[in-house]
Amino acid sequence: MTDLDFLREYNGSALRIMEVCGTHTAAIFKSGIRSFLSPKIRLVSGPGCPVCVTVPGYIDRCIEISMREGHELLCFGDLLKVPGTERTLSDAKGVGGRVRMLWSPFDAIALAKGEPETVFVVAAIGFETTAPAFGLLLEEAEAQGVDNLRLITSLKSAVAAIDWVCAMGEEVDAFICPGHVSVVTGADAYSPLAERYGKPFVVAGFEGKSLAAAVRVAAEDAAKGRGGVRNLYAEAVSAEGNARAQAVIERHFEVRDEVWRGLGTVPASGYFLRGVDQPSGFASHEEQATCRCEDVILGRIDPNECPLFGGECTPTQAVGPCMVSAEGACGTWYRGRAEGLGL
Repeated sequence: MTDLDFLREYNGSALRIMEVCGTHTAAIFKSGIRSFLSPKIRLVSGPGCPVCVTVPGYIDRCIEISMREGHELLCFGDLLKVPGTERTLSDAKGVGGRVRMLWSPFDAIALAKGEPETVFVVAAIGFETTAPAFGLLLEEAEAQGVDNLRLITSLKSAVAAIDWVCAMGEEVDAFICPGHVSVVTGADAYSPLAERYGKPFVVAGFEGKSLAAAVRVAAEDAAKGRGGVRNLYAEAVSAEGNARAQAVIERHFEVRDEVWRGLGTVPASGYFLRGVDQPSGFASHEEQATCRCEDVILGRIDPNECPLFGGECTPTQAVGPCMVSAEGACGTWYRGRAEGLGL
């Protein structure tokens, strides 16, 4: 039986399988896997988008930096429209804040060298995948004698988030582990979770065939009550992960408790710059009552179950962060609906 035939014909116990990677969510839609799923298998999206779990207090701090005399805030494009407490970075730019979009973190070095009288602050967000790049940015700046470059970090551990979802008792039967993160962490990073919670953890690539196989394996193991780790992305992910990337993270960052949008304070989940007095846990605030990003991030609802989805909240006028980023579940569902993919 092919993987797609299995997914179509499965008639066992009802299962909820969480993909914890925004790129996986998009690839699942693009490949049409959802259209093949038995009603007994439900795919839900987890906290796999770093923009979506960035708290408003971090955005507020970035805005404050952009308004300081002699400072400029540098960030990736998908952070520009993430709502803070009252406004976005794009709004701040419109009222005089110095905000510039980066294509690569290393573009910041040329900017800092070209304008030494300005302090350039890079908004460093992401998971285990991007933390090494920001560490290397610091090393390259030091090597080139650039001393007017800073980071403001909101770097988080996706593995810690998966642990927290399990610990909170969310109704998830199996996990499709994030592919890019797993390249850095290695597949063995999920072994303690599999042992602790008795659930299947399947590392997958990004092609449709790989994802279909991963969903099938996750469903088979979950239906049989079989926990453990399976690596279906062995061409890129080893058991131990990327030792050099891990060493960069260790050199520049220390692990502390961190606040996640939608999850609250997650123990030992934030990467903070060593020797820098940056507070843990930027302040958050209550979301708009009808915005259900928190439930989307935890896989409790599908994005189109939010009352704002596609009406008050669209990619061009987002209310919540899940609609902003290219990796956000709401944005992916919105584009998927428009393109007729799996909805």
